[in-house]
Parts: sequence; structure tokens; C-alpha cells
Amino acid sequence: MARESTRRDRRDRDETPEFADRLVAINRVSKTVKGGKRFGFAALVVVGDQKGRVGFGKGKAKEVPEAIRKATEQAKRNMIRVPLREGRTLHHDIEGHHGAGKVIMRTAPAGTGIIAGGPMRAVFEMLGLQDVVAKSLGSQNPYNMIRATLDGLRKQSSPRQVAQRRGKKVADILHRAEGNAPAEA
Repeated sequence: MARESTRRDRRDRDETPEFADRLVAINRVSKTVKGGKRFGFAALVVVGDQKGRVGFGKGKAKEVPEAIRKATEQAKRNMIRVPLREGRTLHHDIEGHHGAGKVIMRTAPAGTGIIAGGPMRAVFEMLGLQDVVAKSLGSQNPYNMIRATLDGLRKQSSPRQVAQRRGKKVADILHRAEGNAPAEA
């Protein structure tokens, strides 16, 4: 009896997906062989829980669904956690680089929405960001744009992490940041 309930629990867990995924790019590639050309597909997928975790993966196969499945599996293995302010935006402005790709991501007030293009938008939606302004400079290659975006997101740090690093209290750090603002007359 216990074994049957374990199987049912496992089946229920598999049926309720914990992660959302977004197909960013699919590319048909060919290999020239003696008899002609062999076609395959390369897929780029972004996966996230929309609560601060995101990852991306690449998959190659002879058929599109298999390439997407492989990419999704790789993305789930390569996830990172990103601290979010109020669960909707970034804590501070950041830049990310990868190869010739450079991205700039800025915090935004509530109601701004996701102002970003293509692959960056997919990353932000899977991450769970609701308000962010981003600009991609340099490479238009979706692989490099996603890598640059994740590079920047890895640099994101919350006030709690900064306080811990400096050996201070969170209130001291937040208070000091507010103290630097010019006084209103």
C-alpha cells in the first residue's frame, strides 16, 4: 500500500510543473555527407520558476521536440538564484557582458513593465521580474544576449548580502543609502 502511494506522489509531482519554460530560438543546421545533407535542429530554451530562479540551456537533435526537451533539461540543471526587490524589480542597476554582447539593466518603478527586447524579455519573464528597463548593446546573437543577461544578474546583490559581506546590519546600509539623498527644501 505504501509503495502505491509513493508512485502516485511521484506521478503528481511530475504532472505539476514547477518551472515555466520559453523557447527563445530554434535553428536548423545541416551537415553535408557523402549522400547529401543531414538536417538537425538546435534549440535555445530559458526556464524559470518566476520567483527568482532562472537558467538557460541548448539542445541539439534530429527532431525539434527532442532538441527542445534536451535544452529544457540542461536549463533546469544550470539555474541561478537572483535576489529581487519586492519580488518585482532589481535592487540596483547592472551591466552584463559576454563576448561582444553587452546588456544594461535598470531598476524601474512599479507599473513600468518589462521594457526589453527578445531574449532578454524571456529571461526576465521566467525570472519573475515585473518592472525593469533593459538595453542590449553589441551582439544580436540570442545565445550571447542571454549569457550577458545572466552574467549581469549574477552580479545582483541584495541589501542583506551586502550587509553580511561588510559585517553590518541591513538597517545601517539602507539608512546610509537614504542619507546620501539630497535634502528637500
